[in-house]
Amino acid sequence: MSTPEFLDVHVLHTLPYSNVNRDDLGSPKTVVYGGTERTRISSQSWKRAVRHQVEERLGDPAVRTRRIVGEIARRLTALGWEAPVAEQGARQVVLSAAKGGIKLEKEKEGEPPATSVLFYLPVSAIDALAAIAHEHKDAVAKESAKKTPKGILPADDIVAVLRSRNATVNLFGRMLAELPSTEVDGAVQFAHAFTTHGTSVEVDFFTAVDDVPKEDDHGSGHMNVGQFSTGTFYRYANIDLRGLLRNLDGDAATARELVSEFLRAFLGTVPSGKQNATAAMTLPDLAHVAVRSDRPVSFAPAFEAAVRNTEGFGAASVGRLSEYAGKINELWWPEAVLASVHAGIDDKPVQNLGDRVSGYPKLVDTAVAAAYPGDGS
Repeated sequence: MSTPEFLDVHVLHTLPYSNVNRDDLGSPKTVVYGGTERTRISSQSWKRAVRHQVEERLGDPAVRTRRIVGEIARRLTALGWEAPVAEQGARQVVLSAAKGGIKLEKEKEGEPPATSVLFYLPVSAIDALAAIAHEHKDAVAKESAKKTPKGILPADDIVAVLRSRNATVNLFGRMLAELPSTEVDGAVQFAHAFTTHGTSVEVDFFTAVDDVPKEDDHGSGHMNVGQFSTGTFYRYANIDLRGLLRNLDGDAATARELVSEFLRAFLGTVPSGKQNATAAMTLPDLAHVAVRSDRPVSFAPAFEAAVRNTEGFGAASVGRLSEYAGKINELWWPEAVLASVHAGIDDKPVQNLGDRVSGYPKLVDTAVAAAYPGDGS
């Protein structure tokens, strides 16, 4: 019997007038694909929304930050340390973590220094690092009095904390070149979302009326422009099911929970950019999940030629996805697909996307059961 190795999730998701992920000029991000400009939403942006929902639902938060010195110092201050010594204690953690320490950026007045790299840790790990410094308070104070302090905290203890993981670290992985032993191979690959059709950015000129005008004031209190677009997006991600199981030391029950929460968040989140002004909080039109025994397969080429339609792009995109999936099913080894299922707004089954189920909860349950059948090992 073939072993489930990868889970693919394909989604068609329509967003109304919005700008959930903008570039350095405030415009929706774009990509030219198949010779046509599309609106694009970066994988980093949507993945962050997914990560936060998974952490919130599991009550297992993580933090990605370069301000670890300030965070540790704040905890040491709460433990009764005087502020200057607390910052020195936090610096000791960074200084002792690796040979030569983790590099600190140039200090800004009134702020603890930031590290040169981002740390990605369970929130509880910050508490643990502060506790290590607190155990060596006297030694920290003595070393801090020197002109050039050296790292005097136990490096092994600090690295052990920096190696700790929460659910999302196990899902998305972690890279820290300065401390390779803390790195975790990510089990999730997450594609940039792009519209299945060509788009053009629209400029919105807007004003804000001053509610307390002068008698002769007929103008506004504020004028500006915003940039927005609309579209039906193809979204794709895959999970290395065996890789996730390795990250969890073979804990199949937790692997099932994480895959379930990831899929729920993938379907249920939208990035937060300009949402207060657009409320683009839609749900996917269609979702298709396949569990495979060989390798992940993206259906992005289905939209290399932009969808062209005068009556909306949603239905036409579903047809294009179905057509491409049928071709792939004929082209590739069919036994590699161990389970295939879909759900969506329309009540009719979509050809070539496996069995239709009645809703996204059923879709997720079916996919997870196929991903880790039996005891999941």
